[in-house]
Amino acid sequence: MTGIAPLHWPPKYDLFGAMISATDYEQAEELIIEAARRKMAAVVSHLPVHSIVTAWRDESYRRSINAFEIAAPDGQPVRWALNRIHGLRLRDRVYGPELMLRLCRRAAREGIGIYLYGSTHEVLRRLERNLCAMCPGLIIAGTESPPFGQMTEEEDAAAVRRINASGAGIVFIGLGCPKQDFYASAHRHSIRAVQVCVGAAFDFHAGTKPMAPRWMQRAGLEWLFRLISEPRRLWRRYAVNNTLFLLLLARRLLLRR
Repeated sequence: MTGIAPLHWPPKYDLFGAMISATDYEQAEELIIEAARRKMAAVVSHLPVHSIVTAWRDESYRRSINAFEIAAPDGQPVRWALNRIHGLRLRDRVYGPELMLRLCRRAAREGIGIYLYGSTHEVLRRLERNLCAMCPGLIIAGTESPPFGQMTEEEDAAAVRRINASGAGIVFIGLGCPKQDFYASAHRHSIRAVQVCVGAAFDFHAGTKPMAPRWMQRAGLEWLFRLISEPRRLWRRYAVNNTLFLLLLARRLLLRR
């Protein structure tokens, strides 16, 4: 890589201990594509309120995401909080499912292979079909549905070898928070590609779960849509995490005064 200018990743700002990147779709896309061209090992994650609160509670998770090249503000409340606390002027969040599509379209145009890691075989089958339809020419270098439980060292090493042998420049990871971030952190030097943690994007683009309407996303109400869609699974997450996030934000703003 001698003579190649280093990539300048976006600056980060503290949000209750989590260091969040001040970036937008265009900048994130350009940096990830350039890193993929170079076969660089890098990690990008998307952090909604749930992830911010998890980072505040869990030091090991906080250390992991703070070392990532990009920790994007995935939720509108995260963007609003960054703008209010740090005086930023971020015009939009960087939503994992949206950035995933943008990257796939760009990768298709530039001949960069992608790898899909996570979820079930059925979801991956539908996701592969839909991505190829939405992004003509996309090279899906491989897909993998990892075991639900803990993998052995041999199984893990074999998966890394398959990913590297595929030649993919971008590895999309859909394991959910915080599992996907811990996985990416543990493999940030062994996987020779850009790992992009995208959460529920696999289900959304596979068509197995509904995505919130655009107006709800813009209004910061995606959590409400998901809660209505999956109340039994998500009620505790949003009841606790949203409340804690608001309390943390209120305390931060009061201390500033």
